[in-house]
Amino acid sequence: MQRLTGAQILCESLIKEGVDTIFGMPGGAIIPLYDTLFQYPFRHILCRHEQGASHMADGYARITGTVGVCLGTSGPGATNLVTGIATAMMDSVPMVAITGQVPTYMIGKDAFQETDTTGITMPITKHNYLVMDVKDLARVIKEAFHIARTGRPGPVLIDIPKDVTTNTAIYEYPAKVNLPGFKPKMQGHSKQIRQAARMIEQAKKPLIIAGHGIILSGAYAELRAFAEKTQVPVLSTLLGISGFPETHPLYLGWPGMHGMYYANMAISHTDCLIAVGMRMDDRVTGRLNAFAPHAQIIHIDIDPAELGKNVRTAVPIVGDAKNVLEALLEEVKPGHHPEWMQTLSQWRIEHPSLALPVKPETMSSPWIVRELYHATEGKAVLVTDVGQAQMWAAQHYFFERPNTHITSGGLGPMGYALPAAIGVQLGKPEEEVWCVTGDGGFQMTLEELSVLAEEKLPVKIALFNNSYLGMVRQWQQLFYDRRYSGVKMWNPDFVKLGEAYSIPTIRVSHVDGVRAAFEWARAVEGPAMIEFVVDAEENVFPMVPPGASLQETIESADEVAPKMQQVAVAAGSDKGGV
Repeated sequence: MQRLTGAQILCESLIKEGVDTIFGMPGGAIIPLYDTLFQYPFRHILCRHEQGASHMADGYARITGTVGVCLGTSGPGATNLVTGIATAMMDSVPMVAITGQVPTYMIGKDAFQETDTTGITMPITKHNYLVMDVKDLARVIKEAFHIARTGRPGPVLIDIPKDVTTNTAIYEYPAKVNLPGFKPKMQGHSKQIRQAARMIEQAKKPLIIAGHGIILSGAYAELRAFAEKTQVPVLSTLLGISGFPETHPLYLGWPGMHGMYYANMAISHTDCLIAVGMRMDDRVTGRLNAFAPHAQIIHIDIDPAELGKNVRTAVPIVGDAKNVLEALLEEVKPGHHPEWMQTLSQWRIEHPSLALPVKPETMSSPWIVRELYHATEGKAVLVTDVGQAQMWAAQHYFFERPNTHITSGGLGPMGYALPAAIGVQLGKPEEEVWCVTGDGGFQMTLEELSVLAEEKLPVKIALFNNSYLGMVRQWQQLFYDRRYSGVKMWNPDFVKLGEAYSIPTIRVSHVDGVRAAFEWARAVEGPAMIEFVVDAEENVFPMVPPGASLQETIESADEVAPKMQQVAVAAGSDKGGV
């Protein structure tokens, strides 16, 4: 056993946890750690803003399935990490955020760059620590990584005062953790599994909604085998996209606010809804009192707090999605639902939500996404921002391979895509990674282009420029009588901007140049960016209006007024909000 400084203990412990890549930025309170960090074999990625570091760690964690690690100094360094930590919390992403803090003897004295980091992050972490004694540091790191990756994953923050990183202690890394109150249940209850199996066998119109839990547990084969044995059609949540092959005959798309019309109708008519690894988010359910009105709901989730939280549940099953599906697969009998499948097929014919022209006359964003799908043969990893481009990418790129759709679902921070794509590319350097973003979201974190150029990462950027904050503009057009407030954007010359960062960039303003632009970007060694100048007032459809149920899905702007009248009668008031 050796006597090491706190900074050395931290580095040694990170190595034992398998960490090789760290995202961060130094500062006064964390400088002793950085003075030690370079002596160890870590790849440190210097972000240009700590929000970028947290999103990079997030993307890295999602694509690798390991814990992402980010660093920030005290005060503004820690507060800049908050958006990314909250994103990881809402989307169940394993992350350990390490922040510097003023020395222990200065805590509570309003020292320079002192902030109550654990207080700020308590609501947005699975757990957090303020380490006041260097002797506790090794144990805390062991616990933090265990908590971050075990059960329902999530972020853990470790706040370390400056003198704790310089003080010394005998280093011994714990072989295991001792957390009596933290024992996630991984196996489903056998009685409830039998009950669910009988319910599925008796159903005439069964339906599966597969969420992020499929990807987090790696339950791809189990979900496919279960769906094929029971012949139950599969929907994905937004975060569940790429958990089930989208060209499979049992795949029905994704439901909710901008999901497929027929997917929403399927939920509205099913008599048995099997929800796996999803939290019944309002963007999926629409108005809760009208969600799946005819269905008995089987809800499978590793977090018992999600069961019955938003919707009534006939059979709640607590457990890991992979384990529970394996058990259900053994218990359930083969099924066949020809009339139900015929009904679903007819809805798809009558309401072709994903139909696009062979070639539009103007620069249509959905069509551009579909061209990206054809150009990459569906083999790329798409990392998307938040807003219209996010929805179009989810709708019109068809994901065949597991875990190839990376996006922020719960928190929805603009600016997610670029730094997250950097983390994804570093986590899987062999993959073709595309950052799909809008002009608004891109400008939130565009400083991370420096990282892209410095690290020579081959991330390709598809930038949709409509000179608006598009999703907010869409709501203002449809529900606020076109009172456009705070959404019109003056943008820089994105070609010159890309060139200023030494990133090859081109602009495409006509449909004839779209396919050639994708071919050009794919041929560039290293990063490349394409600015697509798209229609300013193009809207995302289908859409569930604010306060509406899934049954009230609209497919065009012409349906807004009559549907909103129906919503007002049914719901009593407009409960919407962007």
